[in-house]
Amino acid sequence: MAATHTDSGSPCMVSVEAGSYRVSRPQSARDVIDLIGKHDIVIVDLKFTDLPGQWQHFSITLPEVHEELFDAGIGFDGSSIRGFQEIHESDMLLRPDPATAFVDPICETPTLSLICDVVDPVLHQPYSRDPRYVAKKAETYLRQTGIATTCYFGPELEFFIFDSIRFGQDPHSGYYFVESAEGEWNTGRDEGAYGGGNLGYKQRYKEGYFPVPPHDTLQEIRSEIVLTLQQAGVRVEVHHHEVATAGQNEIDMRFSTLTRMADNVMIYKYVCKNVARRHGKVATFMPKPLFADNASGMHCHQSLWNDERNLFYDANGWALTSDLCRWYIGGLLHHAPALMAFCAPTTNSYKRLVPGYEAPVNLAMSQRNRSAAARIPMYSDSPNARRVEFRCPDPSANAYLAFAAMLMAGLDGIENRIDPGDPLDRNIYDLPPEEASGIRQVPGSLEAALDALETDYAFLRKGDVFTDDVIQTWIDYKRRHEIEPIRLRPHPWEFYLYFDV
Repeated sequence: MAATHTDSGSPCMVSVEAGSYRVSRPQSARDVIDLIGKHDIVIVDLKFTDLPGQWQHFSITLPEVHEELFDAGIGFDGSSIRGFQEIHESDMLLRPDPATAFVDPICETPTLSLICDVVDPVLHQPYSRDPRYVAKKAETYLRQTGIATTCYFGPELEFFIFDSIRFGQDPHSGYYFVESAEGEWNTGRDEGAYGGGNLGYKQRYKEGYFPVPPHDTLQEIRSEIVLTLQQAGVRVEVHHHEVATAGQNEIDMRFSTLTRMADNVMIYKYVCKNVARRHGKVATFMPKPLFADNASGMHCHQSLWNDERNLFYDANGWALTSDLCRWYIGGLLHHAPALMAFCAPTTNSYKRLVPGYEAPVNLAMSQRNRSAAARIPMYSDSPNARRVEFRCPDPSANAYLAFAAMLMAGLDGIENRIDPGDPLDRNIYDLPPEEASGIRQVPGSLEAALDALETDYAFLRKGDVFTDDVIQTWIDYKRRHEIEPIRLRPHPWEFYLYFDV
């Protein structure tokens, strides 16, 4: 996880070092105002994240952009944002973070985007339910523990690009319909209506990993996404087609610090969706949109550093890892059932977390083995490359909350020296039943994960990183808006199973 990088093409003004990764970004309101003039900006877009994890925004004109904006903030209606305020306490403030400024590569009108923090105007304090504030508090708490100065995250977000998607449900019908020219189900389709005959190059189920064009029809779109991300100041390492048929993809960003990486995840989703739309296609980060093929995960590489020293490395340790690294893994595995409430936070997430689709349902650690929940990548023996890859999260997660929760679980593991158990360097899915039965597994549903969070959240409360209000609001929102509505509605497969009873 070591690199030196200077993004000469990004609109940045001050060089900042973080470990061995160097980025340059505006650091003050004056820097941002100078940037606006340099790029002939005419609109400034203010972006922030709601509790479930989607970007919200509104735009302001140049007369409204001045240095006081970055201290005083600008008002908005918090009662209209999911998971935020009630109607009788709706007034909230957005405070732009100068270090997040980027010339928006999606907008045709010259636009500068700023990621904002949410402020309570009555308390004159950061808003407790602002996901970005939770992430910032986690980084502050890390430094307060004295264990490390920095936590780096490198998530691998997988996603699908479809040609079209239709779905709907009402009292007398319910359906979804996915279409993709790559889908194996289209090998027999008459494609004359699509501009030519059927050329036959379709991705077979579970065989979408790495074939070149013409099987991979999305090479150029992914390249465009990568170049657009770089315009937004996000460094990218690699892109490729993923395992599933019908357009599953992965684009890997360079690691960064916790909050900054969560910012980059939001930019990543924004760019992927909008570039796909330019091409008349649709990108989705829904974990399991297709039956009988692999789902989309968000494997999270993470490590702790003291300035320039990687604390997860030990030349004499198992898989070149330190005791501190293994205790961190112990914390992730011990608290995994509760973590899933933030890391796999949708009912659809648990259609991914089943055996047989490379999904890490078993709470064990390993080196190289992708069937384990916690893996030590072995591509390099460099001290800087030593890290843990936690494979349970998926891209439906709110990155600010998920990253913060993982860090807190790992720190709890270090503070309590939690033993992760013996490594399992075999295919866990092929273990004899008597061995497999002794391995803990992730929850089987969102409801079970929320139940686990209700009984195991003290580790999140340390340093007031997650407040009781945030945790309870999250649980209540998920139950009321996701679990209960799905429980009320018939599933199409139930008609197949039960219509003739």
